[in-house]
Amino acid sequence: MSDQDPKPVLLGRINGVFGVKGWVKVFDYSRDRGGILEYPRWLLDQEGDWKEVVLLKGQRHSKGVIAHLENCADRDDAMALVGTKIAVWSTWLEPVAEGEFYWYQLRGLTVINLQGELLGRVDRIMETGANDVLVVRSDRDRLIPYVPGAVHEVDLENNRILVDWDTQF
Repeated sequence: MSDQDPKPVLLGRINGVFGVKGWVKVFDYSRDRGGILEYPRWLLDQEGDWKEVVLLKGQRHSKGVIAHLENCADRDDAMALVGTKIAVWSTWLEPVAEGEFYWYQLRGLTVINLQGELLGRVDRIMETGANDVLVVRSDRDRLIPYVPGAVHEVDLENNRILVDWDTQF
């Protein structure tokens, strides 16, 4: 594990069973339903320990995703996994283009405006349809659109985001 991040990137969770042959229902956190199925290996949270498993089969089903994992042969095996978080190591993710970032990389970054004033830290990112929005938490929550006019620079090395945003907003 030395070449991998100590914290996995969450992609979903197992929220039910499907049938009697060991299939599970998955709540997929991906932007596009079924995106979690692009990863042939998953990490399952086993009481705080991450265990790697192979995705044998998977598909979109109804409004969710179903999957069959190695060593999950029947309904009892599947039931034991309900509530389990699903993740991957960040090294398993596809590289992004210059200037693009995964949401998990932005969470926790310090947000500073062009005047050098601290606005808070990125708590989460919301998808609105028009554009993504940074939810910046400090003494109050600020909603900053993740668009070129508002976000000037993302500096992962220094854990900060520079924005054109007034402290009164």
